[in-house]
Amino acid sequence: MAEWFPKRCIGDLPAEAARRWGAREALAFQGQRWTFRQLEECVQGAAKALLHLGVQPGDKVSVWLPNRPEWLHLMFAICRIGAVLVPINTRLRAGELAYILQQSNSTTFIATDRSGPADYRPTWRELLPGMEAAAAPLERFAELPDLRRVVAVTAQPVPGAHHWAGAVAAGRAVSDAAVQERARAVDPDATVLILYTSGTTGFPKGVMHGHAMVRNITDHANRLGVTQNDVILTYLPLFHVFGFTEGPLTSLLTGARQVITESFNGDACLDLIERERATIVHGFDTHFKDLLDGQERRARDVSSLRAGICAAGMASSTAIARRTNERLFPTFTAFGMSEVSVGACLSFLDSTLEQRCETSGYPAPGYEVAILDPTTGQPLPPGTPGEIAVRGYTVMQGYYNKPAETAQVLDAQGWLHSGDMGYLRPDGYLVFM
Repeated sequence: MAEWFPKRCIGDLPAEAARRWGAREALAFQGQRWTFRQLEECVQGAAKALLHLGVQPGDKVSVWLPNRPEWLHLMFAICRIGAVLVPINTRLRAGELAYILQQSNSTTFIATDRSGPADYRPTWRELLPGMEAAAAPLERFAELPDLRRVVAVTAQPVPGAHHWAGAVAAGRAVSDAAVQERARAVDPDATVLILYTSGTTGFPKGVMHGHAMVRNITDHANRLGVTQNDVILTYLPLFHVFGFTEGPLTSLLTGARQVITESFNGDACLDLIERERATIVHGFDTHFKDLLDGQERRARDVSSLRAGICAAGMASSTAIARRTNERLFPTFTAFGMSEVSVGACLSFLDSTLEQRCETSGYPAPGYEVAILDPTTGQPLPPGTPGEIAVRGYTVMQGYYNKPAETAQVLDAQGWLHSGDMGYLRPDGYLVFM
């Protein structure tokens, strides 16, 4: 029997959005603006640049950039040509970067030289010795045997690296047909994304996902009531699954306008909310505390805000969640992690204040949540704390090149054993502990 839902590919979304909302504004960043049609043109240009550089289907492409338009262009272009996107936390140091590049077998490393006051050039020099003396883009790197190219998204060319602006210009010689041929060959069930965990319990692990999160975010956006009339402020880092899904994916699936910032600053974001008439912001309790404190110092007109996810459930987040609901807007609460995407649980538009502030949401369509005894693995009744287990269509495909670690958390029945503690309430809502 055929699947009851259509399988869609992430790389196709910009073109679909351009056909639906071509002249509408899609993106704003530091005073610059792009329509959905212009955004699709940038993604197609990025795809041609990657083909010109020699990126092959299945190649792992590591992206080490702060939030900026090129991140979005690359994100969708990498997916479009059948390569695998490997987002990297911009706060990592050279040794951590080297581990991810090597463990992921990345052939391509795309990076910038600075973000605001942060200078990344010393990290480049430590990670890739010898680049500064290179007369042409390097194709071999002693410590990273799979790496074939470094691409610099910088104002000026960097020795030893391909300059992104030059690659985009050279890529114009690549035909649309060549990109379309690669896009048609993309398997929606294939790995498209490898997200590295924080590594708090050892070396980071690469969480593999296919394109199924398109369906997850479609359901997610419906539950939040997102439409083309919404304006999403994205300050969450795009290298993290929260920002990756709730910003660009939601925008292109719903027609909502997106405003991105390079980083988070409470006062600057409040000014943007007022100026851009943002309707949706997402974050953790630390973000909302800064927004609340900034609003108390200097009130802005934030009456346009109507919704946003404030991940609650833990006792430490309850007070901030309640203050946000009282002083800013009604929040949604959710549960997710890199291994299951962000939308395994989510509250509703009509959830009570208590459900929104003291739980972690209700299982989303296509997901099952169970609480298991950590010792016996047996299901526990409502109200009894235990290990949170999740089963659903966006549970990870596994940890990249780590079969033993995968087998420890993903069982034969498809349950992801999270290692996190929580309990299910009698009303079906999850509480993350």
